[in-house]
Amino acid sequence: MKYDSLIFDMDGTLWDAVDSYVEVWNVTSRELGVDRVVSRDDLLRYMGKTIDVIYAALMEGVDIDSARYLERLDYNEALLMPRLGGRLYPGVSEGIRELAGRYRLFMVSNCGADGLRNMLRFCGLADCFEGTLTHGETGRGKDYNIARVIETFSLGKPLYIGDTQGDSDAAHAAGADMCHARWGFGRCSDAQLAFGSFAEMTAYLTTH
Repeated sequence: MKYDSLIFDMDGTLWDAVDSYVEVWNVTSRELGVDRVVSRDDLLRYMGKTIDVIYAALMEGVDIDSARYLERLDYNEALLMPRLGGRLYPGVSEGIRELAGRYRLFMVSNCGADGLRNMLRFCGLADCFEGTLTHGETGRGKDYNIARVIETFSLGKPLYIGDTQGDSDAAHAAGADMCHARWGFGRCSDAQLAFGSFAEMTAYLTTH
């Protein structure tokens, strides 16, 4: 399997920023007078889903206009995440730089419009990636966004690297192979490749 490009998921694949997302949700609820506290476990159940799905699950029964809440949530994410950031998984920083010497690198995530750019700036890895695309920018599912990156950048044999079955479903629907990041948040039953650590994956992809 000779790949010419790697497309990365963010959360659960490159870093764990769940505690920071919890802070963003709870700050938003306090500002809007919403009596609902979100925990890390709450968010972990829905990582990888689009924001409308997460909101419907976490704010079920809350008497507030969803558009108003989501607008404030998006504002607070843009304000707070560049400072709060997340924790890169072991081997990611050096592994990404090593992989960038061999493959074209991209990112596709279900996060907000600025999520990937904020993450790459926070971690100092922006120079390694040729392009990114998010649900917040297109309003479309991950399968559409992966396919759009493949088409836009004329990728011949891309590999999507993510941590959930939803990632695998989207990658395959878009015509890409799937690599399961087993160190992340979810499971996957039909990935072409799977690894237990970023370093293990990097070693394989730089020698095959």
